[in-house]
Amino acid sequence: MKEIMTGNEAIARGAYEAGCRVAAAYPGTPSTEILENIANYKEIYSQWSVNEKVAVEVAGGAAISGSRALAAMKHVGLNVASDPLFTLSYTGVNGGLVIVTADDPGLHSSQNEQDNRYYALHAKVPMLEPSDSQECLDYTKLAFELSEEYDTPVLLRTTTRVCHSKSLVTPGVRNDPGVKEYKKDAKKNCMIPAFGKLKHYVVEERLAKLREYSDRSPLNRIEWGNRKIGIITSGISYQHAREVMGDDASYLKIGFSYPLPAKLIKEFADGVDTLYVIEENDPYLETFVKSLGIKCIGKEVFPICDELNPEIIEKALKPEKTRSTYTLDVSIPARPPVLCAGCPHRGIFYALKKFKDIVVTSDIGCYSLCAMPPLDSAHTMICMGAGFSAGIGFDKAFKQAGKNTKVFGCLGDSTFFHSGITGLVDAVYNKSNIAMIVLDNRTTAMTGHQPNPGTGVTLSGEKVPPVDVVQIAKAVGVKDENIKVIDPYNLAETQEVLQKAYDANEPFVIVSKRPCALLKEVQRERANLKCKVVPEKCTKCKMCLRIGCPAISFKNGIISIDQSSCNGCTLCKQVCRFDAIERVGEE
Repeated sequence: MKEIMTGNEAIARGAYEAGCRVAAAYPGTPSTEILENIANYKEIYSQWSVNEKVAVEVAGGAAISGSRALAAMKHVGLNVASDPLFTLSYTGVNGGLVIVTADDPGLHSSQNEQDNRYYALHAKVPMLEPSDSQECLDYTKLAFELSEEYDTPVLLRTTTRVCHSKSLVTPGVRNDPGVKEYKKDAKKNCMIPAFGKLKHYVVEERLAKLREYSDRSPLNRIEWGNRKIGIITSGISYQHAREVMGDDASYLKIGFSYPLPAKLIKEFADGVDTLYVIEENDPYLETFVKSLGIKCIGKEVFPICDELNPEIIEKALKPEKTRSTYTLDVSIPARPPVLCAGCPHRGIFYALKKFKDIVVTSDIGCYSLCAMPPLDSAHTMICMGAGFSAGIGFDKAFKQAGKNTKVFGCLGDSTFFHSGITGLVDAVYNKSNIAMIVLDNRTTAMTGHQPNPGTGVTLSGEKVPPVDVVQIAKAVGVKDENIKVIDPYNLAETQEVLQKAYDANEPFVIVSKRPCALLKEVQRERANLKCKVVPEKCTKCKMCLRIGCPAISFKNGIISIDQSSCNGCTLCKQVCRFDAIERVGEE
């Protein structure tokens, strides 16, 4: 029976059918649902790891022990995990090891648009690229087989459209090869320089074998059609090209994309009149084709930035045609993302904005939106953990320049466990005069409310002791009097503690603790709590609009609060100078 699955669901199914036994990940769009779906298969031990590096190390350890294992992450997560990836390429595996990297062309939910196909080239590991959900399932299964056959980790590279698009899949049954015998072998698995030097030769020999395999792999196939135009493509770009050109072109579909099939590419190029390379982001395929001395057309006509789509491809290949696309006869205003009504982060950033002579180094999460008006508090947002670490850099540079500018570093609770603890340790060790704020909303909110070590529950729902941010701060040497826990719904308390942090001359930690407003239990608890405007008291000063709450609007000269989205947090009430807002309902 066929089923409709997203690419992420199909990867999870493929891992199950391949006999995967251990899976680890850190949530991040567009890869999050892979582990969420793997968790439904009880034959696979699955976990949220504190970061992607740990996830790959967990999966790598499981693979070396003899079990098939998988780690999944979004593209920037592989930056974090690159350290173990490069060395696991040298050690090889025992049980199969598949590492999923989900790229995000178009930056739908990311801070950059990097092309992770180059990781396969640099780490010298094979890479597979599915273009639909059935291929996601099939390629995942094949990846485990190739991993064991060639004694190597295998990258499975997807993109947002493949991860989240749905298509028909024919599920199979689980084929569990069991756990392979583990034998201690320091020469294989302990990469001291003497052993690593020897393993580099092994890696190069493996690459030569993989190049031969690439030319005969069924994942790389020629589809002959009209030979006037030939298209080399992969991933979702193949689907777009097929939709536009149909049988009016011939295709070389690349599914095994590292090492690339040199002989097959030459054969295909010789069989067509004009050769195009269609790919999103960097000219990865195009550069290789040109290195073979083959003329082709690529980034001259296909953009290097953002996603491709059928319209873009048709404009380049069939400029005389105009696609019939659905359009609206109304102009839709831009709607940038905002912090939700009742978001606990709003209070802390509203209070921070009142300081006119500070720098706020922010991080990756919902609170990234504090960079936008009207809160516009953040000065930097680089990567997970840099909310603290970049802040230390600012502080030290300011001191060198003779400036007394105070620095506040901000990151979320999940980000703190991901890569913020080391920044905290660094601030204490190097005596940085930085105030560090942990925005503890009791979940990993932006990626869909996954648990983290501070929530007291695992991916499988098991109750565990929560890791306490305050105790960690104490353990690394932050003084008790410099650690404060606040409720960001209380603006007076928040402002008072921020002032203490501002005045401090040593590391200061603030834990802003209030659950995400979208958690189901929070919505149930606050269902009857609302704020409303008292019209006869409202002076239309618009102070309440400065907190940036989407529940508050000013239309036709009237300030109003949408009762369906308000959760009675009272921030608007606290900033109103005329008592024109009151809260109704009881907690």
